[in-house]
Amino acid sequence: MLLSGTGTGTDHHPPASASNKSITTAAASSTWTLKLTYLEINSWVWELQQQKKQEATVVHRILVDPILVGDLDFGAPWLFNGAKKDPKVKSLGVDGLFLAPETTPDLLLITQSLDDHCHVRTLKQLSARAPDLPVVTTPNARPVLASLPTPFRRVTYLEPGQSTAAGDGVRILATAGPVLGPPWQRPENGYIILPTTTGSTDNDDDDDDTTKEEEEEKGLLYYEPHCVYDRSFLERRRLRAEVVITPVVKQLLPANFTLVSGQEDAVDLARLLRARYVVPMSNGDVDATGLLATVLTTEGTTHSFKAMLSQVLPQAQVLHATPGVPLQLQLQPQHDN
Repeated sequence: MLLSGTGTGTDHHPPASASNKSITTAAASSTWTLKLTYLEINSWVWELQQQKKQEATVVHRILVDPILVGDLDFGAPWLFNGAKKDPKVKSLGVDGLFLAPETTPDLLLITQSLDDHCHVRTLKQLSARAPDLPVVTTPNARPVLASLPTPFRRVTYLEPGQSTAAGDGVRILATAGPVLGPPWQRPENGYIILPTTTGSTDNDDDDDDTTKEEEEEKGLLYYEPHCVYDRSFLERRRLRAEVVITPVVKQLLPANFTLVSGQEDAVDLARLLRARYVVPMSNGDVDATGLLATVLTTEGTTHSFKAMLSQVLPQAQVLHATPGVPLQLQLQPQHDN
């Protein structure tokens, strides 16, 4: 299996590997190779390899929303219990990430504060195994991380619109995700991984920088696991992403309540970001039991999503990520989309 990164907020301790970089497109001389390994539900390992002319390859391994210890049950298995399907992925475990240097994560990235993203049983083992692992997360996850018996020591809390350096040549920009609660509550996070050139300081509040509106910000990868996004922010910042990871099949509760969006919303997201590749998530594809599993329904298919996408973004490719198998992409960010 596979997995690199940084750390803001009250608990910010800048990681040794962090660099102070500005968010601009990488030089055309840089080639990026992405290896995206889906670990089912919302869990991923992203390996980002940057190759510059006449320079050594820089590798970043990012562990995303890991669920590696037991099933997903939100502490109430009678209500919902979701088990991964692939035997190898299911048996990986926390220790399996640290078997060799080339599989050890450099950064933990958490999008949301609930257990399907901020999985307490996994985080307990992970923080005990690697307390100095840099963490980038939403401030909504602070209570969960603070409750761990062995807390992580290098945590960066990003509000939507803020960014942080994540090693040489990479920054992580937080974007707004869903609001899980009353409408005045802080939204959860999505993220866009941006190649960088030298320039600004660590932990920028990029949403206040009006100069960013003058040119496109061309990212490597965008990720938000509910297909919920702030259209005005993406448009104002003129954000672009080579790769978009998103659900494309809607998950609905009774009364047509959307738990996870997709379909036309995923098409619109890919169009806004001018994606070259869309990697659909199958975060509802689990062996599920419990009361919630009996009332959860889906709407749409990957095929219907592809048909809609081809009408508005015909050059985009839809790629399938097989659980446990790295999906490899070679990118060279374009300067004149």
